[in-house]
Amino acid sequence: PPRAGLFVPGETLGGVRLGMTEQEVLKAWGDQHGVCKDCEEPTWYFNYKPFAPQGTGVIFDKGRVAQAFTVWRPSGWKTPDGLFLAADSSDVARIYGSLDKRECARYEALLLPGKKVTSIFYVFRDKVWGFGLMRPGASPCL
Repeated sequence: PPRAGLFVPGETLGGVRLGMTEQEVLKAWGDQHGVCKDCEEPTWYFNYKPFAPQGTGVIFDKGRVAQAFTVWRPSGWKTPDGLFLAADSSDVARIYGSLDKRECARYEALLLPGKKVTSIFYVFRDKVWGFGLMRPGASPCL
């Protein structure tokens, strides 16, 4: 995956968009990835270092990206509006307004809805821990 990625809410996560094919993801992020064996849907993880958690991931539905996300707060990621991973969670509301919050197992997901894409800001211990894109109505919990 890109070492320092750009997350454009509602559009792209490091160059990957919802609806891309597996081949388009490989072209954007390279072919070095792991495949989740226990996931319900085909899920690929692109880690910066083997067996280390930082990186990105995608979930496919019928061969197309249904969800894209960062994993374990990789450094260097930000939005065009200046929100960066490790920022205080209050910065999300300051930049994007009040968002719908979903409680996941060990973290929160703040949702910025769009017509075709919902953007996700993952929060852990009051810090922005990750970014993501999903189809409206899907679960943001990974």
